[in-house]
Amino acid sequence: MTAPYREFERPYLADDVDDLVRRFVRPDMHLHFAATLSRPNALIYAVARVLRGQGGLTASTTAVHSSAHALALSGAVRHMEACFFGDTYPSPRPNRIYRDLVAGRPFTVQPWSLLSYTQRLVAGATGAPYAVTASLAGSDLARGKELDLWFVPDPAAPGEHVALVRPMRPDLTLVHGVCADRRGNVVLCAPLGEGPWAAYAATGGVLASVERIVPDEVVDAQPDRVVIPGQRVIGLAEAELGAHPQSLRTEGVGGVTGYRDDYDFMTDIVRSCADMDTADEWFRDWVTEPGGHGGYLEALGRERIEALALGRPGRAGAVDQAAETLVQGPATEQERLLVLAARAITAQVEVGGYDTLLAGIGSSHMAAWLAAAVLRERGRPVRVAAELGFYGMDPEPGDVFLFSQAHAARSEQLSSILEILGAQVAGNPRCLGILAAAEVDEEGNLNTSVLPDGRWVTGSGGANDIASTADCLVVAPASSRRYVPRVSYVTSPGGRVREVVSQFGRFHRSGPGEPFRLRSWLPSQEPDSAGDPDALIARHTAWAVKPADDAAPEPDISSAELALLRRLDPEGHYR
Repeated sequence: MTAPYREFERPYLADDVDDLVRRFVRPDMHLHFAATLSRPNALIYAVARVLRGQGGLTASTTAVHSSAHALALSGAVRHMEACFFGDTYPSPRPNRIYRDLVAGRPFTVQPWSLLSYTQRLVAGATGAPYAVTASLAGSDLARGKELDLWFVPDPAAPGEHVALVRPMRPDLTLVHGVCADRRGNVVLCAPLGEGPWAAYAATGGVLASVERIVPDEVVDAQPDRVVIPGQRVIGLAEAELGAHPQSLRTEGVGGVTGYRDDYDFMTDIVRSCADMDTADEWFRDWVTEPGGHGGYLEALGRERIEALALGRPGRAGAVDQAAETLVQGPATEQERLLVLAARAITAQVEVGGYDTLLAGIGSSHMAAWLAAAVLRERGRPVRVAAELGFYGMDPEPGDVFLFSQAHAARSEQLSSILEILGAQVAGNPRCLGILAAAEVDEEGNLNTSVLPDGRWVTGSGGANDIASTADCLVVAPASSRRYVPRVSYVTSPGGRVREVVSQFGRFHRSGPGEPFRLRSWLPSQEPDSAGDPDALIARHTAWAVKPADDAAPEPDISSAELALLRRLDPEGHYR
């Protein structure tokens, strides 16, 4: 039966984001907060203010970090579906708010991997009864999803199984864009993260905030920039700096100036949320007391806002001078880890023929960046990709944040999660994934979710998707609590992990199911164990593994390697 014809309705033009929330959002809804690189943080604050303490929302977003902590602190959310809970800048880390996540505090959760989560949105958007995913199998992420995940016989391969996931169809999707016209057509600029799928999947439509509402003819002149059509948008509000403290790339569309990530603000959130009392103070200072987005902008101040504008000098200006000063010091333990990992990645690329490195966030992406720089110097370029839509990225020196918009202008392609984790990883047999871990066991399984005492770590992000579909190398500092006989939670299966790199040496195996062996070690850093790799393994790990028959010492860390690394990280975030 066909729906009756109705004249196209223009969206409601709200006075501000709080007006938008009060008009359309009920406390028992499922709200999806769209995960482009420019998240709808003004709308997140508005939801936290308007629905504070009501505790009935179901919410979904790819990652709960930074300003999204307001959702947890508000008491508005009953249940959350996401792939990451923690902090991302300057490096990924747990957040005190989510320590008891497994026990259902501050809300109940259903954790996903980034690609399977996005595939659910695609299924919801396209009316499919299920999405097929190559992720989740062999991991503890599959637990507790009896109503959302099924492993069924593969009709084309007797004896094999395929994973089906239930579509995600939120009531409303909230998004922040560059600009929109009064018909509701919303402009976004790549990289697009999850892309437009949540906008199409939402059964009740889209609430959009934008930097500026522009005349229709401005959008009509650039129809290729419209990512969310007006047919999906039911409410629209202007919100200058509506993605803050995250960044916004605009390409000058609609005369809107883009802005960088506010690293000082993000660092303050991490510091404040280390303790629940100071977290509540941050929530009061930046969410409730401003009273609305206008008050938030006043609290930031015009000088700070203008300093964030893209095109103004950033952090890279003093990179060479800072690196020259820093290279005078010896390599730290963390730097030894990164240099050894870069050597291992370089060898894997040269021997294995990989053409793409998928850099997971943290030590893993720093090692991938360093390896790519070394390979470029050797005339063997390899493309570095990041899961939210960067491909062929040449990182801005001095900016260590993996998802910084500063890297966008230095990338060969900007796309989305589907193109990167789908086509460039799962669909590319020459991709090597570079991952980190809170725990790694002798079978290569990785845990980034739950510690043995039940405390939450961060979650999968895209790690499960990468480990499920690509060869991988793991970068993790060694200790008896991290290198364990068996991980307490399998976030990412270890079948395709080829090498595990620590600060003292490299563990390698010849193929899936084969045992890891210590292939090389740094003798100069362990003078009392320089000739005894067995002692190194026993000192730094809880693994019952042996050195390889051809195990050999690693060369010392060179000044050239340190110079390359410290040019990438002159402020020493990864020292």
